[in-house]
Amino acid sequence: MPFSSDIVQNMPSYLFAHIQKKKQILIEQGKDVIDLGIGAPDLPPPSYIIEELYKHTRDTRLHRYSPYQGIPELRKAVAHFYQKTYNVALDPDEEVLILIGSKEGIVHLIQSVVNPGDKVILPDPGYPVYKMGVHLVQGKVVYLPLDNNNEYKPNWEMISDQDKEEAKLLFLNYPNNPTGATAQRETFEKAVEMANKYNICIAHDAAYDHVTFSNYKSPSLLQVEDAKKVGVELGSLSKNFNMTGWRIGYIVGNSSVIQALATLKSNIDTSQFIPIQLAAKKALEQSEVEIRTIHQTMEQRMLKTWQLLKKAGFQVEKTKGTIFLWVKVPDGYTSSSFTEQVLDQVHVIVTPGSAFGNQGEGYFRIALTVPEERLVEAVQRLDSWINGGK
Repeated sequence: MPFSSDIVQNMPSYLFAHIQKKKQILIEQGKDVIDLGIGAPDLPPPSYIIEELYKHTRDTRLHRYSPYQGIPELRKAVAHFYQKTYNVALDPDEEVLILIGSKEGIVHLIQSVVNPGDKVILPDPGYPVYKMGVHLVQGKVVYLPLDNNNEYKPNWEMISDQDKEEAKLLFLNYPNNPTGATAQRETFEKAVEMANKYNICIAHDAAYDHVTFSNYKSPSLLQVEDAKKVGVELGSLSKNFNMTGWRIGYIVGNSSVIQALATLKSNIDTSQFIPIQLAAKKALEQSEVEIRTIHQTMEQRMLKTWQLLKKAGFQVEKTKGTIFLWVKVPDGYTSSSFTEQVLDQVHVIVTPGSAFGNQGEGYFRIALTVPEERLVEAVQRLDSWINGGK
């Protein structure tokens, strides 16, 4: 008899765990696998962040529990970062909460806001963790279809008035995973107007807000007037500072949502290791120019891979942000059949678009998380297999 809840038994396995199992089998068979699946930057954090962690790790006074809401120094640094970057004022005590990575924050946020049976509006395609979080609280998912014809921006006419009236929570995500789509302030203005009208809480997942290219600068949801009445924004140092394994993030905005989440988390965890929080503070104190410098390599990889994919005949758009390219599957394949064949035939891991929702069918996602020469080799393998080296 299995010792697991009905919720867990009915939960599909996390996509990337399945992919990693297949990868390991191929490696054990001696295959050279190029993994462009999971979105984990291969580049290290800047040296000043590592040095800051090392310095504080040697202070034995800091090897204790953190305050539940995160140390005051980091909460103040987040507030200052928003003031400096977006001209948004935040109360570090009431409107800022430190997270053990934004993935943890997303799931616990849903638990803090949503009751069983409540409706939650999720982008489709979208990050699979949103759906899993709703599943855990036995909520009801309402999908917001996003498509290339509208540049993957929300069309609120796609959601019925009844679903809007009954929805408790809405997730947005720009720059977007998996599509790489970006938003202008107008996108958030329309979302806030709709959310205020129907009394829906907006959670903007801004995990890639500073992984942007050229002259594009991602706006914040909280720059919109009245956004704090209905909205929160989740930030992460994982992608912005190449700190994925450090598990450090934050949520800012509506104080009632922040305090509800803080109450839940105080009964579940005691925040992150204090030296990691102090290193995160150091990271956030850097200038916008220094932050953008971190992502120059990612932009170069994006441009090179985009050019090679176009040359090989793939339909793909250049992106202004994230660490992904969203590519049309060749004719004759589904997303899943194509990615399975790519793995079996040329030992390259890419993610099927269908894993992100029904609207992702017909696409696959490439993560730009290996050195440029490996990206070049991966596209060459795809080209040779699809086009026969022509």
